[in-house]
Amino acid sequence: MPKDKLCKTVHQYSKGPVPEEDMQRLLEIAEDYKAVKNYVYTRFGGIKSLAKLYPGYTVQNEMTASGLRERLNMPSVYFYLAVFDALGDIKGQWGRTKSAVLKNVNRHEKLTVEEKHYLRFLLRVNNAFEAALNHSSLKLPKGMQRQYDSLASQVDVSRLESYLGRQVRKLHITLHTEAAAGFSIAERAYRYGDHGIYISIKEKRKRIFVPLTDSNSYTRQLYVCLFPEEKRIEIKVPVDVTAKRHRDYKGRVGISLGMMTMLTTDEGHRYGEEYGVYQTRLSDWMAEQGKTYNQNREANPGRKKYFANKKRQEDRLHSYINQELNRFLRTEKPEIIYLPKLPPSKASGPVRKMNHYLTMWQRGYIQNRLVLKCREQSVQLVEVLGKDISNQCSCCGALGKKKDQLFFCPQCGYQTDQKRNAAQNARKRGEEQCGD
Repeated sequence: MPKDKLCKTVHQYSKGPVPEEDMQRLLEIAEDYKAVKNYVYTRFGGIKSLAKLYPGYTVQNEMTASGLRERLNMPSVYFYLAVFDALGDIKGQWGRTKSAVLKNVNRHEKLTVEEKHYLRFLLRVNNAFEAALNHSSLKLPKGMQRQYDSLASQVDVSRLESYLGRQVRKLHITLHTEAAAGFSIAERAYRYGDHGIYISIKEKRKRIFVPLTDSNSYTRQLYVCLFPEEKRIEIKVPVDVTAKRHRDYKGRVGISLGMMTMLTTDEGHRYGEEYGVYQTRLSDWMAEQGKTYNQNREANPGRKKYFANKKRQEDRLHSYINQELNRFLRTEKPEIIYLPKLPPSKASGPVRKMNHYLTMWQRGYIQNRLVLKCREQSVQLVEVLGKDISNQCSCCGALGKKKDQLFFCPQCGYQTDQKRNAAQNARKRGEEQCGD
């Protein structure tokens, strides 16, 4: 996709309650969709099927020959979408497994530099990874084959492949889902019209009609989310949008994210000052609900209401976050934003605790939304080194002191809000990093 294009998801909603009979027909598709995905997870989620995952036509052919579609009486338009949806999940899980193994390799103190290089090569090259786990012959393009041979000649290949296998068996997860919450739908299985959407069902040449709250229509693969208890559906539509360009966006802004005030700029402007109130309200409610649930666990209390209420509160918080990020961009009109980067989480110690605490406070969601909104508005977002960014004086560079949300430098006497000082350091480091 070109740099000035990006993909975002828009949502469509059913208008009025969906009739129970129509909802049941949609739920039938979702149940079959779940069954197909679980079948693919079980049959192709393990080590022996690694060679079949790319590009996936082998899996498609084997699923066709399995007879599962006929047993379910499932339309092919849904069956093959479920197959490739599950394949995408499996590939994603293998990516997470490799990342976890790589972390263990990097932390392993007894592995030599050469051994780590060899293992990194296996984790990076799919064919080599599959061959090592299945102890099969390896065929690579000439250039990569020479690189592999060079790395393999310096290590005990058998020992390292055994180590890799143990790591994968310990860390890899075979996926499974119990949720029949929705399904993907291709263009030939739906049609927009009459201020709604016609969706194909399992009965041949029949569709149900669902009125929508808008009259927009799309020609791409959609995802239909089902909410039977609420008698409604939601449609997720991936759309390509052109990034906006603003001639008046010329500023350079350093920012610091906080747990009470969401965002502070290097000039001391604050956005999301009620953020801490929203988050504290959500956290206190979750803690109270957790106590109530644990006290009544033996009575097998349901969790549906809990999850529904939690989602509503999170939606309110996320709506506030997005509203304030939009206001920040409209007001500051930045060309470049400098954002401190936290050090990666460690296995133990204060850094891990700090990162976990910040994760609980939606920092990851704020950063993800900021990245997306910057792309949408053609704003450059630069991450800068975060070490000591809140402890260092933005005027003289000496280490200062923090108390009651204020920063004071004993070296030069500079005093300001500690978040503003961190934002000033972010801008200063970012400009130095970019050579400005």
